[in-house]
Formats: sequence, structure tokens, C-alpha cells
Amino acid sequence: MWIADKWKDYEIIDCSKGEKLERWGSYLLVRPDPQVIWDTPRTDDGWTHRNGHYHRSKKGGGEWEFFQLPKQWQIHYQSLTFNLKPFSFKHTGLFPEQAANWDWFSEKIRNAKRPIKVLNLFAYTGGATLAAAEAGANVTHVDASKGMVAWAKENAASSGLSDKPIRWLVDDCVKFVEREIRRGNHYDAVIMDPPSYGRGPKGEIWKIEDSIHPLIKLCAGILPDEPLFFLVNSYTTGLAPAVLTYMLSTELKKYGGAVASQEIGLPVSRTGLCLPCGASGRWEI
Repeated sequence: MWIADKWKDYEIIDCSKGEKLERWGSYLLVRPDPQVIWDTPRTDDGWTHRNGHYHRSKKGGGEWEFFQLPKQWQIHYQSLTFNLKPFSFKHTGLFPEQAANWDWFSEKIRNAKRPIKVLNLFAYTGGATLAAAEAGANVTHVDASKGMVAWAKENAASSGLSDKPIRWLVDDCVKFVEREIRRGNHYDAVIMDPPSYGRGPKGEIWKIEDSIHPLIKLCAGILPDEPLFFLVNSYTTGLAPAVLTYMLSTELKKYGGAVASQEIGLPVSRTGLCLPCGASGRWEI
């Protein structure tokens, strides 16, 4: 497992009975997590002194309950700053486990000793975009949600990266890549974090089990002769790390290199164990 264990402003304090107790800066949140199937004693005071609690409904969805939680606050990861706010379906605007990937590709960008162009698809609030830009890459950030792109721009400004070469685009990821291929544009690295299900800005339907392999194959067409890396993230139950390895190995075979896929996770302070939080597939030279 690749573990994001360098956080100072974030931690999973404990997890039990389908929920996790987290510290986001100075605030404690309790949120549901489908991986937490164990029933262990909740001895930490944070379980009852939380600032926010997302309650999952038996009918689907859920709602937040707040206890002195601001509408927005910030946390930091190394030199990056993220603006957080609780919004629909339990999210805060950041997936801390992705820091394990930020560290990996940031080192590759810095060690490349050449200009690197990165394409970040389904780029959300820009964690990977900011990490790549801070490492020195020229980044194209693509997401179908206008609100998410605006949020990512706020994070860039808070991180002091507004003057970095970042291109912000509200677009359907598949259609954008198809246009870039027709234009003859290339990227040294691709990052993609596709949802299990989603819609593009014009109602385009995305289902990961039908669309992920065609997209990886499509993105192979925008790589140059000597690409640097290709990262695929998955939070979809059933897409095992070995599946990511198989797709990347198949579509990037002509470039050589190596593929590795693992679960990504976060340490749990109370137990010293790690909570799995999805999977990532990495291809690199």
C-alpha cells in the first residue's frame, strides 16, 4: 500500500462502525466510510466532541450536522494550501490520501531536468494540479464542473501559485483529449481521477466500467515519444489494483517502462494501522 503519512494538518484519529474520526486542521469531522466494517470501541473523546458529522441516510444520501464548524477553513500540505468546506455527499473538497501520489510525481517532475507538460483530467479542486505546478510543470487542468475549477483556482491563489503556467478548463475530459489529438498536441504526463459515475457539462454520461479503458487508450495518443509518467486513480469498488496494471501495461507497452499498482491509504493514529482509500496505477520510465 502507498501511504500518505507526511500530513501535519490532517489525520485519521480512529475508525469504527462504518465511520472515521478525522482531524482537519483544528476541526474534528466524523464521516462515513464503506471500508470501515469493523466494530471497535470508540474511546477517543473526539467521537462526541466533533465539529461536524455527516449522517448517512438509509434511503441514500445524507446530511451534515454541525457543531461550531466554519463555512470554510484552510489546511496545508508542505507548501500547498487548500480551502475546505463541507458540501454534498460527505466531501470537504480534498482527498488527503492522494498526497502519496503528489510526492511520487513531484519528484519525477523535478528530476526530469526538462520542461514537463502535465494533463490532469477529472481534476476536481486541484490537489494534483497544484503539486505538479509547484514541482515546475506546465499543467492543463480539466474538469466538467465550473464550480470545481473555480475552487481549484482559489486553492492555487492560496498556495501562491496563481502565476504558474496552469491552464484552467471546464470541459468534458474525453472530448477535450479527442480535440488535443486532432490538434497534434502532446503531454509528457497524464493524471486522471475518474468518478464511478458522472456527467459532462453538456450532460455527457460517464460510467467508469465502460469508459476507463477507452480513455486510457485514447490518452496514449497524446503522449510524446518519451513520456514521463501516467497515473490513474480509482475509488470504484471492484476495480482492483491489478486491473489498473493490466490496462496501463496493455496501452503503454510500446513505451517500455514499468507499471505498479497499489491500494492507497492513510494511517490511523489510534491503532497504528492503515485505512485503504482506493487504488492507484502508476506507469513510469
